[in-house]
Amino acid sequence: MEIIEKAPAKINLSLDVLHKRDDGYHEMEMVMTSIDLADRLTLNLLDENRIVIESNNGFLPLDERNIVYRSALMLQKEFDVQQGVHVYIEKNIPIAAGLGGGSSDAAATLRGLNRLWNLGLSMDELAELGARIGSDVPFCVYGGSAYAYGRGEKIEPITEIPQCWVVLVKPRRGISSWTVFEGLEVDTLTHPNTEDILRAIEEVNYEEMTNCLGNALENVSIVKQPKIEQIKDKMLQFGADTALMSGTGPTIYGLCQKYSRAKRVFNGLKGFCNEVYLVRTLK
Repeated sequence: MEIIEKAPAKINLSLDVLHKRDDGYHEMEMVMTSIDLADRLTLNLLDENRIVIESNNGFLPLDERNIVYRSALMLQKEFDVQQGVHVYIEKNIPIAAGLGGGSSDAAATLRGLNRLWNLGLSMDELAELGARIGSDVPFCVYGGSAYAYGRGEKIEPITEIPQCWVVLVKPRRGISSWTVFEGLEVDTLTHPNTEDILRAIEEVNYEEMTNCLGNALENVSIVKQPKIEQIKDKMLQFGADTALMSGTGPTIYGLCQKYSRAKRVFNGLKGFCNEVYLVRTLK
């Protein structure tokens, strides 16, 4: 039996860090949406109790360091599954990019194994299990557009954002999330207005939405990777309606309502960076 799952990337329209919690994590508020850049996972049932991971990307570990492996192992142990799985990961989302690629792969694994192993779990139950793997996994289980809070694992679906074109640029050097949060001084951050962006989305007001975008971690990541600011400036120069870093970076995205303008931004940035993508937001 074979099951194929699509694992879309996400972008943060808003990301705020409110305070550090007693458990060591940071209290977050985020608005996220899925985009049409996706990994593709092919899951095949194995009769023997083994988890086998393969990929077209040579940089991915294929053992317990891989989030897909850990997701499968967790389900196996949680529900005493005696069967195994072979997972092939067709990797299209850049790694360590702030686009939730690993989290989306984990979510796709949970959805796929729920069917492959006939576990009969609801989406809410899968999201709850996903929170054990990573904070972004619950959002990726559902996809679409959502308001996230807590560590990012508490999800409230929202109205679909006004559909638009997304130009993504991933600088060559990645950023590890833990280095951004390590020693973070919340009082020094520039906090976006999450309520305003949620209101703009609810009113399907594209212009107001683009005016409200914000990422409290952007300036922190720029110190570690100055090219983020350079790329952001170039995006705006080439005509993007707005530009922002996604997640902890280093990927920067620009939004354009018109394809002709998005194509101009895409073409302009292709000569500046190797990894440039032009996609749409997902309905």
